[in-house]
Amino acid sequence: MTKTILGLSGSLRRASFNAGLLRAATELVPKGARIEIGSIRDVPLYDGDLEKSSGLPPAVQLLQSHLQAADGVLLVTPEYNNGIPGVFKNAIDWMSRGPGLQMWAGKPVAVIGASPGGFGTIMAQNHWLPVLRTLKATVWAEGRLMVSRAGDLFDADGNLTDTASRDRLAEFMGGFANTL
Repeated sequence: MTKTILGLSGSLRRASFNAGLLRAATELVPKGARIEIGSIRDVPLYDGDLEKSSGLPPAVQLLQSHLQAADGVLLVTPEYNNGIPGVFKNAIDWMSRGPGLQMWAGKPVAVIGASPGGFGTIMAQNHWLPVLRTLKATVWAEGRLMVSRAGDLFDADGNLTDTASRDRLAEFMGGFANTL
């Protein structure tokens, strides 16, 4: 039986390093697993009044349906000002509303990321930990992947071209997929 991983990139730029890292992960996930790429692009800013008057927005409902069907989640996070990108945190906050909180409980989650800086996304990845604990997700901590100096490893379209990074990503995805 094929295991499904919901993959989310925390960047809205189509040619972002993190969207490219997620696309590469879809190519390198081992046999017996597949990644369903979700999009946070149409998720509005969280507004309790909007939720009360209209319920969950369609983009959130779609993400929740992907979350419900997934065996695990791969968060591919940029790092903005040493932390979690607001647009990504906002999408996860929306996804936890209504029935979403129960969908996160016990769900295996892995976090990776790419950055043009020398430290990868170490701060953003660490900042996700209390969020994922609050959601009662099961954080997969047996592997860690931070792609540093991404400007040298991706092409102009945001595709991961560096062989060593692709090998590390394949190993990471193999480890995560094997836990599902």
